[in-house]
Amino acid sequence: MLFLKLLIRKLTTFIQHIQQRPLIILNAMALWGLLVIFVLPSQAGENNPALPETQDRSSRQESGHIETEEARTGHWRYGAYLDLGYTVSFNDPGNGLWRSKSTTFEVDKPKVNMAMGYVRKEALPESRWGLEFGVQGGVDVKGLAPDDNEAISGADFWRHLYRANLSYLFAVGNGIQVTGGLINSHIAYESYHAIENPNYTRGYITDFVPYFFFGANNSSYPVSDTIDLAFYAVSGWNYLTNPNDTPSLSMQMNWKRSKKVTFTQNIYYGPDQEDTAIKYWRFFSDSILEWNCDPFLLALSFDFGVEKQAEQMGNPRYYWLAGALWAKWQISDPLSLAFRPEFYYDPDGLSTGAEQFIQAYTATLKYTINPFAQHTIAACLEYRYDRSTGSDGGFYEGSDNHLVPNQHLVMFALMWSFGK
Repeated sequence: MLFLKLLIRKLTTFIQHIQQRPLIILNAMALWGLLVIFVLPSQAGENNPALPETQDRSSRQESGHIETEEARTGHWRYGAYLDLGYTVSFNDPGNGLWRSKSTTFEVDKPKVNMAMGYVRKEALPESRWGLEFGVQGGVDVKGLAPDDNEAISGADFWRHLYRANLSYLFAVGNGIQVTGGLINSHIAYESYHAIENPNYTRGYITDFVPYFFFGANNSSYPVSDTIDLAFYAVSGWNYLTNPNDTPSLSMQMNWKRSKKVTFTQNIYYGPDQEDTAIKYWRFFSDSILEWNCDPFLLALSFDFGVEKQAEQMGNPRYYWLAGALWAKWQISDPLSLAFRPEFYYDPDGLSTGAEQFIQAYTATLKYTINPFAQHTIAACLEYRYDRSTGSDGGFYEGSDNHLVPNQHLVMFALMWSFGK
């Protein structure tokens, strides 16, 4: 804890220094944008792709399904995803809920955690307009909108949309695609769809960052042989709330240090309170380092967020820290074993809604096959131990749902995806 307090003090001082000079940040992001559009395209290598991929939550993720190159040759694509899960909680909570979780949070009953279908038209040089539209349902969708009165009118309907946007491929350099509407978030290592992740359940570090944004972004653009950049202008941290009408800014840098090592840096900066004065803007940093050396994978992620509170007496500065390590071993073609230790420190209850420090340790055995073309089936067996301490920490236990610091969980899951 001494290390965390020292780290927090240093990071908070740095953020205060930045927020006292907001024009530096805005000017720097604008300068990067001008460099990407007008200068760097002429310097990019000839081997860069004509149409960069639409960026998801990390450089390695797509959209909830596994695709082949053959399946991507047409203008139109469509797909579906189904995630069936059964979580056994040894705490046996009467309300059947996993506290401080926004996905797979219903326990002790078989559940459809995610069902999704989509259609997409690619934006290509010969047909520059593109679109995406999809619908989704299940337990995971319930966690997208806040439970309190902050949610927008109709949030119960809007959260069932899985991407709804238009895009256009501009003939600039090697091609820049700009997309506007409901888009996937680029923040965090893990995907919204469990089939793409080393573990079945997502970590707390993933559950408390945005899964979707409403706004616009450019496709990840190669500014050099090893560095890609993407920029976002979005409505705010949670697209199903509307505390103000001022847009937030975000960016992603993806550095392919080598064929095996990738570093990704995500930055978010914007107003998420009614008072839009810059001193109350939220600053968030998400750093990801991945080492992928088949059959082994290691990934490390560290998050830091800070936001000065406009409506609290004295305007205190709230912050949170989170970290996770993913270790995966592809034992054989269909079989993999993954382990993820993580922590989430929310001393002010800004993210999780409770003043707590969470530790979690997850082990996952996954069996993945492709029985038919463009179809993927994965079966998971997962064990997880969670511990939450602090003034508001704990997990539900027993018929009266009293809070205890520990919980043990066992998960069984079957996932299917189809993409064309």
